[in-house]
Order: sequence, then C-alpha cells, then structure tokens
Amino acid sequence: MSGERAEMLERLDVFIGEWVLEARFPGDRPPPTGPGGGGPTGRSRFEWALDGQVLVQRTEIPAPAAPDGLMVVRADPGTGTYTQHYFDSRGVARLYAMTFDGGVWTLTRESPDFTPLQFHQRFTGTFSEDAGTITGGWEVRFDSTGAWEHDFALDYRRVG
Repeated sequence: MSGERAEMLERLDVFIGEWVLEARFPGDRPPPTGPGGGGPTGRSRFEWALDGQVLVQRTEIPAPAAPDGLMVVRADPGTGTYTQHYFDSRGVARLYAMTFDGGVWTLTRESPDFTPLQFHQRFTGTFSEDAGTITGGWEVRFDSTGAWEHDFALDYRRVG
C-alpha cells in the first residue's frame, strides 16, 4: 500500500467501532416506526476489511420502512478523495463521493450510477471533539441548480 493511500485510510480509524443511530424528521413528517412507536434507533458498525484496504459499514434499523445497509469505502490517492459504495435491503445500490477532513464527513450523490438520478443527495456529519458523536443530516435537491433542502437529521453516538 502506498504511503499516501495508507495515510488516507488511517484518517478513517476514527469511525471504527459500534454506533447507535438516531434519525429525526422535520415538521409533521412521520418517522419510520421503531421499537415502542418512536423514531428509529439503529446500530451501525464500522470495521476494516480486506487487510485494511476498505472500510465497511453495516447498519441495521429496526423499522420496516427504514432499510438496513452495507457500505464500503475505498480511498483514491490519485484524487485525494473517497468513494462510498452503498447497498441496502431494498435492493438499492448507489455511489457517493465522500470527503473526510477536519472532523467533517460528507457524502454526495450528484451523478447517475447504478440507479437513475431522480434527486441529488448530500450528508454532512461533524465529529465531536472527543469523537464520541457525529451530528449530521441528509439533504436533497431535485435539480442540479436548485437549493439543498433538509431531509432528515441523522446522529451517531459511539457505543462503549
């Protein structure tokens, strides 16, 4: 592994471990129902795979309307960026451009990939100073020149 690639992957060590997820939806939009009828509280686990060449994230949400997911992140030292390959229990597969810099994690989908691009998506999450939480949210826009609109908040809290 090249030095630059190793450094890019090493930056992602802060993700490793298990996290509790909490989704919050704006206004009167009902959340997918979780245990006890509230919004979903899921779990997400980040771990290294393939001798540390890729970061794997597995997410489980105990609500039928919210998909479970498997995400694989690879580093591209040529561009200095990451790509997240996303798959979920609905059969959806997507590619997200990913950045991670200064404790800010972004995922952006603005190009067609495995599925038609019916809307653009962006997630921005910020790590707390102690790296115990990631406060974030998803945004959507329905054309390439429109404004981003808040879709829902998604926060991660480290377990243990």
